[in-house]
Amino acid sequence: MSSQKESTVRTLVVALLVCLVCSVLVAGAAVALRPTQIENALLDKQRNILAIAGLGDASMSGAEIKALFDERIVARLVDLETGRFSDEFDADTFDPLRAAKDPALSKNLSGSEDIASINRRENYSVAYIVEDADRQMETLILPVRGYGLWSTLHGFLALRADLNTVQGFGFYQHAETPGLGGEVDNPNWRGQWPGKQIFSEDGKLAIRILKSSVDSGSPNAHHQVDGLAGATLTVNGVNHLLEYWLGENGFGPFIDNLRAGEA
Repeated sequence: MSSQKESTVRTLVVALLVCLVCSVLVAGAAVALRPTQIENALLDKQRNILAIAGLGDASMSGAEIKALFDERIVARLVDLETGRFSDEFDADTFDPLRAAKDPALSKNLSGSEDIASINRRENYSVAYIVEDADRQMETLILPVRGYGLWSTLHGFLALRADLNTVQGFGFYQHAETPGLGGEVDNPNWRGQWPGKQIFSEDGKLAIRILKSSVDSGSPNAHHQVDGLAGATLTVNGVNHLLEYWLGENGFGPFIDNLRAGEA
């Protein structure tokens, strides 16, 4: 074999060995870091749930977040078909988003049903309940999602014990345009939600984000939130996701059963 061929073969062998070693190192790092990634994702979820419920503050450590969450909040599995609590799966580990991708654990939504543009809806979801010292419900926290302009917005809606008054509302994941639809993260906009009323006196969904500012003198002001300038499609998406998840195909039946003491 010529020296040139030997050199080429050696180069290829060295390159192959380097690629193999790098692949092993990357795969090993991914496996080793997976538990940490899962733990961080859970911690971030707990932090967001506590924030929407008005509990804790941004300075809390991971240990403090976990301790407060375990002390005050109970996760309960909800059967969205019946609107009642279920023991079919462990609520602490059940992932509604993963279930929504599984045809055996979800249903495909028709065009008229899919007002939030989520394509499939899981059969079970998880509700988070803030309990007082007597283990009575103070706040109900529901996961919601729907498509805006560029992305699916994932968030939580917290309702007080009357199951009508908003305790908090916000999103933890989206890819809307910064300065426009991304203003759903603006603390001033999020600060408008607490105290708003979701349903009218006759039980119909009444909450609405306007295209403009709320007229404080309007008799419907307690059902309305200021719009976001230049973000009409994002606002429409948020209105639609609230309409879906608080309606008959979402948590509407569950809320009705909770009020009646039949959940």
